[in-house]
Amino acid sequence: MNLLMISGDRSVVEGKKSAFWYMLEEFSKYWGRVDIICPRANVQGDGIRNVFGNVYFHPSSKGLLSQPAWIVKKGRELIKEHGHSVMSVHDYPPFYNGIGSEWLSRKMKVPYVLEVHHIVGYPHPASFVEWIGKIMSHLFLAHDTYGAKAVRCVSRGTAKILRKWGSDSDSVYIVPSFYLDKDLLRPQPCVKDYDLVCCGRLVSNKGINEIIEAVSITNEAKLLIVGDGPLRLSLEKKAEDLGVSDRVKFAGWLPENEDVYKAIQSAKVFVMNSKSEGGPRVALEAMALGMPIISTKVGVMPDVIRDEENGLFTTGSAKDLAEKINKFLDYPTLRERLGKEAREVLDKFEKESLIREYAEFLQKMAK
Repeated sequence: MNLLMISGDRSVVEGKKSAFWYMLEEFSKYWGRVDIICPRANVQGDGIRNVFGNVYFHPSSKGLLSQPAWIVKKGRELIKEHGHSVMSVHDYPPFYNGIGSEWLSRKMKVPYVLEVHHIVGYPHPASFVEWIGKIMSHLFLAHDTYGAKAVRCVSRGTAKILRKWGSDSDSVYIVPSFYLDKDLLRPQPCVKDYDLVCCGRLVSNKGINEIIEAVSITNEAKLLIVGDGPLRLSLEKKAEDLGVSDRVKFAGWLPENEDVYKAIQSAKVFVMNSKSEGGPRVALEAMALGMPIISTKVGVMPDVIRDEENGLFTTGSAKDLAEKINKFLDYPTLRERLGKEAREVLDKFEKESLIREYAEFLQKMAK
């Protein structure tokens, strides 16, 4: 059976071993062929077009405004040549994937599963763009789901919102996408050079500004920031202005999962302070590594964290973060107990089982 994926993720084409890469490595085993239509990639030449022998990428050569037309054009060619049985469509504002896939499905009579991994700006938009995205999602998502044979959500919170906004309850399924590799996620003895670590793209919705502010009002806590992005310079200046640049280290982008996991374990506490989020996967990975975690109530985190049993929830403000950080740093036994309980997340999101369930879910939706 062959699958056509409509995705906004072009990281593999750009040569990055991202979460998408590692998912496809296992996922590809369940299909004869997987074709992935994605937006234009930021590479010279063609970039990476084939991985794992049967996964093929087809990035557009034009901008996002032409993406719906590209999905229809390239999708028709691929379906005629390879006879795909089902499509999976990852959609988000401005919903060009959903628009193009609905047109393609009507023309080629191939069913599609709409995938809503998170709702932009929910619960708290971090910028004007996210505020617009939240409004667009409210206005458009229910309509967006009508043409799909099924809707895949990855958390109970997102499924609840879609049903509230008018999506057919019977067509909305919760199929998690947070694949944890037991072989890689093994706690390792590490020197704890830092008190805190956070990890993610350096953008406004990650709440890193507040984490740096919290560091400035704690008792000499040291923070490691893993990741890169457009806000790096402003965050470095923030640390300098607050007088904590000697206690905040920016590690940048780390290329391999093993490097990220080693960096995470070089701290005593993992902090996830996102204002809106689909997962995040890295917070679950930190829990799987036995890290005590402080998290906002976004994405899948309310599904997995039991406050003060396997993690601590925060409102996301600098003041509340500082209180939770001091609580962990002042009580090593609390860190140890919650970190041990956090490891149980591995059983809930074991990689091979969840990817098999995802593949079987899509195959059931085939024509």
